[in-house]
Amino acid sequence: MRENFPPSPAVVVGIDGSRRAIGAALWAIDEAVDRDLPLRLVYAIEPRESGRSDCDSIAQDFAGAETAVRQAAMAIESVNQPVKIEVEIVQDRSVAALLAASHSAVMICVGALGIDHATEKRVGSTVCGLLARAHCPVAIVNLERVHDVEPGWVVTEFEDSADGPTVIGHALDEARLRKAPLRVLGKWRPGFPDVRDTHGAAEGGRQAKAALERSLTNYRRLYPELDIRAVAVPGSAMNFLGRHADSIQLIVLGHHPSNELSESAGPASYSMLNDLNCSVLISERYCAL
Repeated sequence: MRENFPPSPAVVVGIDGSRRAIGAALWAIDEAVDRDLPLRLVYAIEPRESGRSDCDSIAQDFAGAETAVRQAAMAIESVNQPVKIEVEIVQDRSVAALLAASHSAVMICVGALGIDHATEKRVGSTVCGLLARAHCPVAIVNLERVHDVEPGWVVTEFEDSADGPTVIGHALDEARLRKAPLRVLGKWRPGFPDVRDTHGAAEGGRQAKAALERSLTNYRRLYPELDIRAVAVPGSAMNFLGRHADSIQLIVLGHHPSNELSESAGPASYSMLNDLNCSVLISERYCAL
């Protein structure tokens, strides 16, 4: 009797032959090397309409898939990093293939427009399908913005929730891996009338930042090499991201409904984050035992 063992852990990248997918694969190299895991390139051959799956068309689909993964593998090898490359070509819908891969993946990485970009509608459904059901963190990689002088910030929003420690843990690991400053946002809402202290700052903002600073004390002790700063944001966190878009390379989010940025990763609002031209990492969903 033959046993079917589950796939070994890996960093998974959705490949579709696009330049953005190759960019996602290059971004994922550091993730795989840091964990001493292989980089698994997954190409999903979409099922053809009924009656159109002849031998020639199937052969053409597989030839296109092999070309796409070969190009991605060559790009990865050109970086000359000690990473093992694995290839998986499956006949399935893109979302279904990546969701299946997420059971053993430590992270799934896709290009910023998704791995299915024939139409804008399908882009959104691919990304949101992953975010809703993936069993591991999902990285939506955008390499359009280049930080020439200093590495861009890693940004997250502090969550006082069950999955909060997981989210900030991912943010800390990404900042360490990419030698980047970490900015942790805490929202506060200005009161009316506006009460100001002697330094001219709103009292509410001062208190919010002080509380956030206390919450970050242990993390600073664990990561003394990191530049970790608390940022008290009046009103909307999205406004802060928009003002500082040029300084941000990665936003790390969770799924808690009280977190404004996490809500922005949902189907209705994902385009807001996509417009910032930075990468986004969404944590796995918290599951209480």
